[in-house]
Amino acid sequence: MKKLFNYKLFYRRFCLIIYDVASVLVASFLAIAMRYEFNLNIIPSHFIQPIIRFLPFSIILTIGVFYLFKMYNSLWAFAGETELQNLVVSCIISSALNAGGLYIVRVEEIPVPKSYPFMYGFILIALIFTSRFSYRFLRSKKHKYQNKNNKTNVMIIGAGDAGNSIIKELVTSNFSTMTVACIIDDDQNKWGNYIQGIKVEGGRDKIMECVDTHSIDEIIVAIPSASRQTIRELLEICKETECKLRSLPGIYQLVNGEVSVSKLKDVDVEDLLGRDPIQVDVDSILGYVSGKCVLVTGGGGSIGSELCRQIASHKPSQLIIVDIYENSSYEIQQELLRKYPDLNLVVLIASVRNTNRINNIFETFRPDIVYHAAAHKHVPLMETSPNEAVKNNIFGTWKTAQAAAYYGVRKFVMISTDKAVNPTNIMGASKRICEMIVQTFNRHYDTEFVAVRFGNVLGSNGSVIPLFRKQIAAGGPVTVTHPDIIRYFMTIPEAVSLVLQAGAYAKGGEIFVLDMGEPVKILDLARNLIRLSGYKVDEDIKIEFTGLRPGEKLYEELLMDEEGLQDTANKMIHIGKPIEIDEMKFFAQLKNLKEEAKNECADIRPLIKEIVPTYTYKS
Repeated sequence: MKKLFNYKLFYRRFCLIIYDVASVLVASFLAIAMRYEFNLNIIPSHFIQPIIRFLPFSIILTIGVFYLFKMYNSLWAFAGETELQNLVVSCIISSALNAGGLYIVRVEEIPVPKSYPFMYGFILIALIFTSRFSYRFLRSKKHKYQNKNNKTNVMIIGAGDAGNSIIKELVTSNFSTMTVACIIDDDQNKWGNYIQGIKVEGGRDKIMECVDTHSIDEIIVAIPSASRQTIRELLEICKETECKLRSLPGIYQLVNGEVSVSKLKDVDVEDLLGRDPIQVDVDSILGYVSGKCVLVTGGGGSIGSELCRQIASHKPSQLIIVDIYENSSYEIQQELLRKYPDLNLVVLIASVRNTNRINNIFETFRPDIVYHAAAHKHVPLMETSPNEAVKNNIFGTWKTAQAAAYYGVRKFVMISTDKAVNPTNIMGASKRICEMIVQTFNRHYDTEFVAVRFGNVLGSNGSVIPLFRKQIAAGGPVTVTHPDIIRYFMTIPEAVSLVLQAGAYAKGGEIFVLDMGEPVKILDLARNLIRLSGYKVDEDIKIEFTGLRPGEKLYEELLMDEEGLQDTANKMIHIGKPIEIDEMKFFAQLKNLKEEAKNECADIRPLIKEIVPTYTYKS
């Protein structure tokens, strides 16, 4: 197919060339006229003649130099420092060539005045700059005029490289309706100065005042290198303004040159947790997983899928994903195949409750490491279907652990929960029994069986944050069970990376407890999320208290009193001391529990209470 001729581009370049020819003519005669203060009658002819004689060559040389410096190929609507540098250098070279040519064609061995080349160069730069950057200026004015009725006044926090880049793009963008009204920065040396015509008003103490005086609608935090503590302090001030908040994700955008409006994200409530991201020893994880065959049950879930992502990045010899839910399994499969085309990946649909299926998988693939994340986790649903929690959580773990022991798995890591400590619901009690199972198995098999216990993960399926977002998007109300309810929170990647590192520390029999930091009130999360979304609490979006759900308690604990606590090399990971249990009695109770669950016992909770004495429930 023949390439279509771009008439619009040809017309634009032709017009620029004609303008440049005219600029050379104007600069040539204006430079000599300025030398004689525009008194044309006193300009000597031996100065005029070489200028006229060399003019055609000057035009050709100038057009050639401009072409070499891509003066006809740049998108001047988005011109920046590089284009400006090319413009100045090409004009200086053109001036030098013009001066050299005039010296060669001089009349009566008399050169043109020494001031002429400098005036010529200055005028030429001014004329070319006007032609190239006027379009950008007019385009910006047109954009502001078109959006004057629906503009969004913006405050930028951060007068550094990131802030400058954001301001530049907002000013030049043809699509954004944002207008930068002011800049805030804690660096006193920048106060009173201007960035692209926008004044740095002062430090964080000026935020409230500037929001009022400039009628700010939105605040952009452009300090990607700041710590979580600094971001939290700034957001604590900003959220009181009831402006919409957005921020740059991280410092790597600066390194990769990716700072742009498209990289802005709505401020997440995670930013208000007030701590820096948890760091792990990646090398220890790499040595532990690399080259191993790893199997993940529940690999399509929130925790399981993140486990698969991080394991895949550490080069296992094979990664096996086992899950009963086909849609989530398919999604993580396609994601991993896209990111890691060389990964030896196997995705299997299977239930951990199916003994023959699980045994067949272990016999076929012989995994070295197993992460058991498959479980029913939704507390209220398990309260109404307790037998399913027993079948899936307790005996699904039993069957998977038994297969791991029989087929020579080196390490078996079970994902537990803080709800297993002094449980008040079936889900937590079932997980406590799972911990007892893996600790018991560890005493009898060569496989190293461990459990990792942590609290709520932000953004996981069924967690409170996605629910709040949906409720806010629907106009409210936001539902909170109780004004005093608190929870421990961690991001999914943080939790999973610590799970992987705990697995590397495992010697067998431990219950690893992840340090979740300070607990957070759910009511505070709801209020902050409403404010960060640009709404007023109880005016635009109301908060309603619905009462504690079945099996729910006001606070969660991470460690049982009788367990004790030991430190590891990572201060975020601790080890709970194993509790001694009567194994014969325990196995007999499990056998009875299995039969009762299979027969759909009307109330299985008293049987669970016998196994887990710390389990309490309402009749």
